[in-house]
Amino acid sequence: MRALLSALPCLLLTALTALTALSACGGADHTASDRETGGTLIVVVPAEPSTLFPPLASNTHELAVVSVLFDRLAEIGDDLETYGDRGFRPRLAASWTWATDSLSVAFRLDSAAQWHDGAPVRAEDVRYTFAVYTADSVGAEARSNLGNIDSVTVRDSLTAVYWFKRRMPQQFFDAVYHTYILPSHLLDTIPMERLARADVARQPVGTGRFRFARWDPGARIEVIADTANSRGRAILDRVVWSFVSDLGAATIKLFAGDADFFEMIRSQDLPQVTQSPTLRSVDNRSLQYNFLGFNLRARGDASRPHPIFGETAVRRALHMAVDRETLVRNVFDSLGLVALGPAPRALIPDTSAFNQIPYDLAGARALLDSIGWMDRNADGIRDRDGMPLAFDLLAPGSSEARKSYAINLQEQLRAIGVRATPLLLDINAYVTRVEAHDFDAYSGGWQTDPGLQGLRQTWRSTGSSNYGSYASPVFDALLDSATSTFDREASRGYWSRAFQQIVSDAPAIWLYEQRTPVVVHRRVNTAPLRADGWYHGLADWSIAPTARIDRDRIGLGSAR
Repeated sequence: MRALLSALPCLLLTALTALTALSACGGADHTASDRETGGTLIVVVPAEPSTLFPPLASNTHELAVVSVLFDRLAEIGDDLETYGDRGFRPRLAASWTWATDSLSVAFRLDSAAQWHDGAPVRAEDVRYTFAVYTADSVGAEARSNLGNIDSVTVRDSLTAVYWFKRRMPQQFFDAVYHTYILPSHLLDTIPMERLARADVARQPVGTGRFRFARWDPGARIEVIADTANSRGRAILDRVVWSFVSDLGAATIKLFAGDADFFEMIRSQDLPQVTQSPTLRSVDNRSLQYNFLGFNLRARGDASRPHPIFGETAVRRALHMAVDRETLVRNVFDSLGLVALGPAPRALIPDTSAFNQIPYDLAGARALLDSIGWMDRNADGIRDRDGMPLAFDLLAPGSSEARKSYAINLQEQLRAIGVRATPLLLDINAYVTRVEAHDFDAYSGGWQTDPGLQGLRQTWRSTGSSNYGSYASPVFDALLDSATSTFDREASRGYWSRAFQQIVSDAPAIWLYEQRTPVVVHRRVNTAPLRADGWYHGLADWSIAPTARIDRDRIGLGSAR
C-alpha cells in the first residue's frame, strides 16, 4: 500500500475536455525502430523520496524508483489476478514447484541473474529478504501482509522454499508481490535497526533492468540501463526523476519542455495539454482512494482512547455532517467519485451489499447533543467536560486536492459546531507525523495493491500502516474469513460484511476516488499503464530515434 498525491479542482468544461482527450490517447504503437535502445526520460515530481530502501518505500515517488531497480521473484499478470499463481511471470525465479499439500513452494532462481555489482543472486538473498521485511526493528510497510508465511529456507544455492501456516487462495501473491529481493551479501553485516540509515537506502544495488546512477539531494535521482541484465537491458538509456517544490512548478517544467512525464497534472491544466503539440494525456485507472482518517488513540499515550475520536458516536456524527457528493463535484466535477470504503470500487466485490452513513446535518447535531457535546458558551464550538470539540487536520501541502478538501471540511464541520483546523505540511513532515501517530485527524490516501489483501496492512488491528489505530475484532475476523476461503461466493459475503462493519464504525470519512490522467510527451512510447502503478513496465518504454532530445541543454549531461 502507498500514499497518494492528488490533483486540483476542475470546472465542468475542463472535465469534459479532458475526458474527450483521454478517449483518443494511450500508448503509441511500437515499431521496430521505436524499440531501438536510447534516449532519456525525465519524470517531474513535486516531492523528493526519503528512501530507496524497498521495505520502507511507501509513497509513489519512492516506489516508482524502487520498482525499476529491484525485482520480485515473480511478477503479477496484467489482469492483476491474485488467486493462485495463474498469470504470474518469472522474474528472479525461473520456475517454482508446489508441495503436494500446497503448504510450501520452492522457487528455482534464474542462474544468470546477478546484482548490479556483478554478484550472483542466490537463495540466501531470498531468505534474508524475508527476515528483513518481517523484522520489528525494520518496520517494513508490507510486514502485515506476510503473516501467513511461516519461514523461508534455503534448499540449495539456487532454491529458496516458502513455508506457509495454512492454505489460502492468495498465498502465492503474498509470497512474491510484497517483497523486492535484497542483496544479502551487502546488507547482512549491518544491524537491521540501522538498515534504514545505511548507504544502501540512498545508493541501492538491485537486479532490475535499470541500475542506480546518482541522487543529487533536492534536485534529482537518475537510473541508467543495466546493459548486463539477464532479462535484457532497458530500452531507454536512462530515467531521471526531477524534484520541484510543488505542483505549480512541476507543471511549468512540463509545459516548458523540460520534462516528459507527470503523474499528477492539475485538472485546470488539462485543456492546455489537449492543445499542446508535444504532450498527450493518458488515462490512468489507478487503484486509489482518499479519506479523512481519525486517530482513535490518545496522542502520546496509545493505551488510552483519543478524547474525541475514541467514541464511535462522535465519528459517525462527523461523517453525517460531510456532504461528500458536493465535495466531489466542487473539487473534481466528473473526474471524481465518492469513496465507499477502504478500497476503490474496482476492488469491492459488491458495492450494493452494505449501507453508507448518510449526509444528515440535523441527525449529526442530534447525535452530538445526545452524548453531551453542546455549545455551552455560545461561541459556536461544542464542548464537553471543559474540552472543545476541536482538532487539527493534517494534510500534505503538495496536494492541491487534499488542501481543497481540508478547507471544505473545515467549513462543513463548522456547521455542526466543530472546529477543524487544517495543518498543511511538506510531504516528508506529513509522512513522519502520520507514521508516528502524531495527529488528531489526517487527510489520507492509498494506492492499493491488487485484490483486497492490503486491508490487512491498512485497517486490520495489527496492520503496520493502520495509522489511526482502528481495532475491531469483528472486522478482523471477517477479513480473515474473506481471505482464507477458496469459495469465491462465500468470500464475497465476508467482504461485504467486513465493509459494512468498518463503514459503521467510521474510523474514517471515505471521501473520494479520483480519475487522474498522466501526461506524457508525444515522443515517448509507453507500455500499458498498470492499475497498481504506472511505473511497472518502465523498462519497455521507448523514444523514437528521430524524436530524441539533447538533454545537455537542461543540465542533465550525457547518458552513462
